[in-house]
Amino acid sequence: MNSKDVIQKLNLQPHPEGGFYSETYRSAETVVLPDAKIRNVSTAIYYLLENENKSAFHRIQSDELWFFHQGQSLEVLVIRDGQLHKTILGNAVDDGEVPQTKIPANAWFAAKIKQGAGYALVSCTVAPGFDFADFELAKREDLVKQYPHLKHIIEQFT
Repeated sequence: MNSKDVIQKLNLQPHPEGGFYSETYRSAETVVLPDAKIRNVSTAIYYLLENENKSAFHRIQSDELWFFHQGQSLEVLVIRDGQLHKTILGNAVDDGEVPQTKIPANAWFAAKIKQGAGYALVSCTVAPGFDFADFELAKREDLVKQYPHLKHIIEQFT
């Protein structure tokens, strides 16, 4: 199977951050957040990146878990406490890869295929549930101003 087959079979659509996705779950139960927003308790999607495709730096207001399914290893980059943290999501646990990673709420993060070729299929769950109103794509200039020491990597993912 190649990425085009997976995109078609799972009915994936382009995502604003890059890559392709399809929502697979949205809980019927809701929760009221401290700022009075109402969100579903949890949501889940399939998410696919292919070749040089990147997930641009973005952030959401909830914790997000990424679960690796198939394809090439995925490099997940998170800016936390002013530092860049890298996790390799994949099945080669013996080589330091992990099959799951957590992105903390409000952290800037991005991803790409580790080797730059092939595809990676993951699932992402968000709790409280994802809402595009809570999604923010990074503006290159603003992120570089905040983290000038990460300029090179920010320019690659914005």
